[in-house]
Amino acid sequence: MGLLNFLFGRMIDNRIAAFQNDLITKHCDEVQNIYGQMRGWRHDYHNHLQTMKAHLALGQTGELSDYLGKLDRDLTSVDTMIKTGNVMIDAILNSKISLAVSRKINVNTKATVPGDINISEVDLCVIIGNLLDNAMEACLKQPNETERFIRVYIGILKEQLYISVTNSVGGEIKKSGKTYISTKDSASHGFGLMRTDKIADKYSGYINRQNEDGVFATEVMLPL
Repeated sequence: MGLLNFLFGRMIDNRIAAFQNDLITKHCDEVQNIYGQMRGWRHDYHNHLQTMKAHLALGQTGELSDYLGKLDRDLTSVDTMIKTGNVMIDAILNSKISLAVSRKINVNTKATVPGDINISEVDLCVIIGNLLDNAMEACLKQPNETERFIRVYIGILKEQLYISVTNSVGGEIKKSGKTYISTKDSASHGFGLMRTDKIADKYSGYINRQNEDGVFATEVMLPL
């Protein structure tokens, strides 16, 4: 019995370590994506400065004014930052969504989070992060990039915090009875689903998962 407990403990430790390594890898991917965007912005900023300097040197104030107007409209149109009203949730949403877009996944998001909710921001970030990680992994198994999509909605519904993530799915969806099983190949498979379920239980919440015709949807409701 002692040996079995030891081996079981080692197996759990290995799965936790693998899960933590997966989180670190995802975080590194997100940071690298942000750095890539920053390098692109720096390059564009340099080009804009050169163009404006050229107009100014030639005394083309009218052209310079037009260019500034176009630049202002472009900057407004590329402001895709999600602003929910909660800084931590803004951070997790924007990092995940930015990474999804860089992977050719079409993302549509609408999110509003009250500032005085009695739910831990860390718990919310765990739920949202896991849902979006799973959605991205499912989308990336879809070979046709034009059919990849993630739809996110976060808001208040019947005095509960309602979180909905719907995404396209490529490949097989595994299910045991009424329970969905992660299709990840790593030893950490299923830990994200377990953590999400435990947090929902912690707040006496509710999780509903459904799939139909290549689409997977998860709804989470947490009482306020």
